[in-house]
Amino acid sequence: MTETINPTVSPSAEPPRLTPEGVIAQLRTVRSQIEDVVPLSQDQRKLVQQRLRNHAMPVVEASINVIGVLDNVSQAIGQPLDDVRQLQDDVLRWEAAAEEARAFLKGIEGANLIRRERLTLLAMQAYAIGTQLAKDPANAVLLPHIEEVKRLKGVSRRKKAAQAPQPPAPPAKT
Repeated sequence: MTETINPTVSPSAEPPRLTPEGVIAQLRTVRSQIEDVVPLSQDQRKLVQQRLRNHAMPVVEASINVIGVLDNVSQAIGQPLDDVRQLQDDVLRWEAAAEEARAFLKGIEGANLIRRERLTLLAMQAYAIGTQLAKDPANAVLLPHIEEVKRLKGVSRRKKAAQAPQPPAPPAKT
């Protein structure tokens, strides 16, 4: 008889570490569970932001209070005060969620930037050591690799120089 043993996990045990693919899968799952995730184009976002520019939150909040003063206002806009207050609450709570998501993204970007820096340092060390070792004919196998790195470094420098903005031409004298 075979028995499946499920090890008990103590409350102090750390949760398993996620891989980048695991994070992507979980983010997609979370996104699918949120009702109103609406990606806007840059033009759409700009248009909505322009419309909101003249409507500061204190003005919006004071205007919401008008709905509660007289039922005619609620009927005219077609929304009961409770629904409008719920929307207001949703806005505040989703702003907090968005802020948390931005902080999470900044954390991921920062950690990856540090990884990239470490990778670059290791690569630079490997190139420096390889360059020294390649001077010995016994390590000639390194020469094509060292030459390729030199070539790529040269190409990289040329691209940067070509992308540099040209100074404006002096105005023509008339």
